[in-house]
Amino acid sequence: MTETEKKYEKILFKYHSNVLDELTVETMWAEIIDEENGIYKLDNIPFYGPLIATDDEFYAKFEESEQMLTYQKTTKFSGNSIVLIMILQNGFDKEVIRNRFKELKCKSEGLNDSYFSMEILKDINYFEIKKMLTEYENDGILEYSEPCLSEKHQTDLKNN
Repeated sequence: MTETEKKYEKILFKYHSNVLDELTVETMWAEIIDEENGIYKLDNIPFYGPLIATDDEFYAKFEESEQMLTYQKTTKFSGNSIVLIMILQNGFDKEVIRNRFKELKCKSEGLNDSYFSMEILKDINYFEIKKMLTEYENDGILEYSEPCLSEKHQTDLKNN
């Protein structure tokens, strides 16, 4: 299948969000890997902290009660991680931080003026990213959480 032939489905994710501290429903796009067996690959950066990251493969099935494909379980981890970031400093332009991380190959999706979620690819040393996040946090600019930190990125932290 070529890049232009890839097919996508919108998938429903229901989970307890530690960010919102409540049951959360989020829909995200996923690439169809094996439709017959219900295998998909996440193509979005999650906003509220489910235990899944971009490029993770997962099983989803059609739920009658939801009337759509619904996430069931992750079947293959990509090694990518997701970090959620909330800007605390009034008037601070979150795009400054998003662009700084973009230069380090960390894509992100903004939700509003003060909140965004960021993808850390497997091949990036998370120690350097966390160091920057902690500096911003110590300066009172932001708070961050690591709802989906891959084994690879946990190892980056232990080895530094």
